[in-house]
Amino acid sequence: MSPVNPVAASHEFSVYRMQQYDLHNVPHGCRSSSFNLEGRSLSSWGTSRHCIVARLQDISVDQFVEIRNKAGALVLVLPKNVTLLTDEEKEHMTLLEMAMMQQEINIPVYFANWSPEFEDIIADLQHSFITDDKSGTALEAMFNTVSSNGYQIVVSTSSPHKLESKPVTLHGKLFGRAGNTQTIVIAAHYDANSLVPELSTGADSNASGVAALLELARIFSRLYSVSSDRGGPSILFVLTSTGHSLNYFSTKKWLEEQLDSTDATLLQDVSFIMCLDSISSGPLSMHVSKPPKPWTPANSIKSRLRVPVVHKKINLADETLAWHHERFSIKRMTAFTVSSLQSHRDPSRSSILDTASEGSLNTLYTNVVEISRALASHVYNLTDEHIQTHLYDEALGVDMESIKLWYNYLSSQPRAPHIVTTSVTGALERALAKYVEVSVSVHATDRREPEHALYGPTRALLYVYSVKPAVFDLILTLAIVAYLTVLYFAMQVFPRFYEEYAKIVTGKAKVH
Repeated sequence: MSPVNPVAASHEFSVYRMQQYDLHNVPHGCRSSSFNLEGRSLSSWGTSRHCIVARLQDISVDQFVEIRNKAGALVLVLPKNVTLLTDEEKEHMTLLEMAMMQQEINIPVYFANWSPEFEDIIADLQHSFITDDKSGTALEAMFNTVSSNGYQIVVSTSSPHKLESKPVTLHGKLFGRAGNTQTIVIAAHYDANSLVPELSTGADSNASGVAALLELARIFSRLYSVSSDRGGPSILFVLTSTGHSLNYFSTKKWLEEQLDSTDATLLQDVSFIMCLDSISSGPLSMHVSKPPKPWTPANSIKSRLRVPVVHKKINLADETLAWHHERFSIKRMTAFTVSSLQSHRDPSRSSILDTASEGSLNTLYTNVVEISRALASHVYNLTDEHIQTHLYDEALGVDMESIKLWYNYLSSQPRAPHIVTTSVTGALERALAKYVEVSVSVHATDRREPEHALYGPTRALLYVYSVKPAVFDLILTLAIVAYLTVLYFAMQVFPRFYEEYAKIVTGKAKVH
């Protein structure tokens, strides 16, 4: 007989926990996982007994700071369609993400995909709880409190625990002409970073860089397969994990392994290292730690790329390195990063809004063409005219379908260091193995003094139960007590009432 539909009275949603990790023993991200609290909107919550449920685009940085300090939990619903957001809304959300990642957060923070059910819950929370200052009178405020419908928000999952992290590095080498010992290194990190590990798809950062590297491997493997077209220097392709958020840990470990090994020929006589990072969001720039000197291979590729150079010195006092190439530059190697971003502080590098789009794919294709032509002209010391007529015919041109395949595949997979799956690394290994002989390196953190630690769980089930507020139970109990009291006294006085009634009807008292 309940007026509430039992199906509508409870809901179950898959939610994704905010990332949690330690870097150099400094905690970052969310430190809690479970809660059982009353749901409230941004405008009606007030204590640590409340879980705030809101749209991601509706919450401000100031509101988040207050929630982090005073509330019990936070559930944010993602936009229904990211492509429909305005530039101002996207900028606001990326700045909010940056603010949320700067410090550790003691309350549980979860994210959920948009759904009609969640939209209805948010609307109910916004309209059901009317605060005292919005009520006309005290009686109205009390009535609103008693009559409103509420929600109990529950997440019951395991406590935060360390995840076993063993990042993988893949590398393969195309050997140049005999007698030439020079090596060119093309590197890219294949993982992604954002506020939410399960939503870190990183289309620009760095699915674009990986797709470009695989296409360069395909093109130059065809060129080097013909002895007459084989270039002088060897080309080494390197795919690493743990990008800028974890200070390029796997690149550091891989370099130590290669430089400390008895056979250190892999990185002997390196001309330059070109790192590809976020190359699908606009025109390219070349980021360097030290401007290349004239008549050097790095200056040659710079002049052929014809892109602006951004110079930034390495600051070892910072918690993280700015760009991928800095990990190589520390080892006194000539290295630079080619990127569409103008600054390493660009919030789009670590955003859940970094998703694939048709426009970005076209930009990626254009940039891969520029990089491949610049690299080929350097390797073969050819002019643009020679490149057009000899190297870049239909057989050896940039393949849009190949780029699209890998760009879309990688940007559809969450690739945060917490959850990079063997299916992703296995697919990359098989793809690179088509063009070079691939070697796989697995890196582990030091158990005694780990440089970083990753934590789970990364996802959970959230239950929402439709309930009345606690004061409603109190009022209902008082009403029942009053009803039973009235009924009791009515039964006590009924005989006397009936006797008086009989006198009126019959004219004489009822005889017992």
